[in-house]
Amino acid sequence: MSVGWLRACALVLLGLFSVSALAKDKTAIVIGGGLSGLTAAFELQNKGWQVTLLEAKSSLGGRSGMATSEWIGNDKAQPVLNKYVSNFKLSTTAAPEFVRTPGYLIDGEYFSAADLATKQPATAEALKRFDKTVDDLARSIDDPQNPAANNTLYALDQINVSSWLDKQNLPATARQLINQQIRTRYDEPSRLSLLYFAQQSRVYRGVSDRDLRASRLVGGSPVLAQALVKQLKTIKTNSRVSSITQDKDGVTVKVDSVSYQADYVVLAVPLRALNKIQMIPALDAQHLAAIKGTNYGWRDQIMLKFKTPVWESKARMSGEIYSNTGLGMLWIEPALKGGANVVINLSGDNARVMQAFGDKQMVDQVLIRLHAFYPQARGSFTGYEIRRYSTDPSTGGAYLAFGPGQISKFWRLWERPIQRVTFAGEHTDTLYPGTLEGALRTGQRAASQVEDLAAGKSFEPAKVVPAAAAAGAGAVAAKKGNFFSNLFGGSDDEKKPELVKAPEPVAPPVPAPAPAPAVAPAPVEAPKPATPVKTEPAKKAPAKPAAKTEAKKAPVKAPAKKTEPVKKPAAKPAATPAMDAKA
Repeated sequence: MSVGWLRACALVLLGLFSVSALAKDKTAIVIGGGLSGLTAAFELQNKGWQVTLLEAKSSLGGRSGMATSEWIGNDKAQPVLNKYVSNFKLSTTAAPEFVRTPGYLIDGEYFSAADLATKQPATAEALKRFDKTVDDLARSIDDPQNPAANNTLYALDQINVSSWLDKQNLPATARQLINQQIRTRYDEPSRLSLLYFAQQSRVYRGVSDRDLRASRLVGGSPVLAQALVKQLKTIKTNSRVSSITQDKDGVTVKVDSVSYQADYVVLAVPLRALNKIQMIPALDAQHLAAIKGTNYGWRDQIMLKFKTPVWESKARMSGEIYSNTGLGMLWIEPALKGGANVVINLSGDNARVMQAFGDKQMVDQVLIRLHAFYPQARGSFTGYEIRRYSTDPSTGGAYLAFGPGQISKFWRLWERPIQRVTFAGEHTDTLYPGTLEGALRTGQRAASQVEDLAAGKSFEPAKVVPAAAAAGAGAVAAKKGNFFSNLFGGSDDEKKPELVKAPEPVAPPVPAPAPAPAVAPAPVEAPKPATPVKTEPAKKAPAKPAAKTEAKKAPVKAPAKKTEPVKKPAAKPAATPAMDAKA
């Protein structure tokens, strides 16, 4: 009898020990409370991991947009986003048919796509011709996850989009609208790699604007962030990480004087924020160069609030309106409590210049522009909200937008874990950077990689392309005909692709307060805490792909932004800098 009891007790103790050991082996810290970090924490927790999420700010949701609702794509365009929306039973409303293609505000007059074809046929024809040229460019890439697959494609990474546009002979108005579309979804054309533009166009080739604005997510991307927050057990806000130390036994994450220990870490912060975290052992030269050298699209997002709409009623519910007058992309929507809102994305160099203005100055300059076209604007204006991604020290922009030469150096670099650290965030997704879709996808991938690491799987280190070989490849590509002849026009002898060196980051000029810049015309947290701590209810993120969108360009760069954000083959979902995800 006593022997039997002893055996039973021994088995019970052994079982308890095994459970304890298993729990100890399944601890993770997620750094970053944007949509990608929230997703990684949610997925790991659902698989039995003890997760602590650490967020530097007082609120969660990262670059979730400020819009009171957001356009989202259908299952074809944004399958991961739609899965979470369905799982959490979030409210959506079908998009009216007339908002499922972009509109245009040309010299103050609103045009639908159909209006443009009848009232400004030359502009409409130029936009149509541009779409065909972009489609040809996209078809040159067989695999969007390996865009620099050959020397010819590699050479595209040495060219900026503005240089390529110069050779398209576009009328002034069409060029202004195209510039605005590109800077809204990515960044200023002069700062954007042509290969990245082609790669993103390839991703969305065959996906119509209608697929990308199929319904509204009521409440915008913050409601998705809050749905994920409610599922998590341990969250610590106002916890800015200063260092991450890895050794053979685990990872130590330091926040001020407090240290957290776990087996693995998911690092889900933008590259600019990562630059402020000390990594021990240090990152290699390629990763450090990527942190400092990868281009981010710039965006300031302003929501202007009005008692009543002051624009044409047919434009009231349009998803995206592109202006040729320096207003940026406009996003018009009804307010939740009456009235109407205009969300304006000042992007590219417009946003860079406007960093010299205070919030009220910036709003005043935008109102001056709007009032010129709609005299009732000032009388109906009731207030504003503003999100300045361009000057936020933790983001340093809105979302990833590879500049010339950067794909050749940094492509897929952040997809691979470094020892016990995996990476998430819209900037780590190859297909949907800058969108809600991309942010969610990377959170899932990072969580899966943590499980793989725990199971003993190893990941090959990133391969560095020798500079000499890269330069040689570009030179060979520059000599090739046919492909470039079709892209740039003329014979091989007449026009060679222009090789443009990636611009070094420079401080933008500080202008004196002046009218808002116009678009340039076309040239002629972790381990199970000793006492489990649940966060106090986090403040709801202010209600921006793709994209474009977290989110971009989304499926709202995007998704519009990643959220992100609508698209022709050239288009990136309206970035919802998961942001609107485009984090």
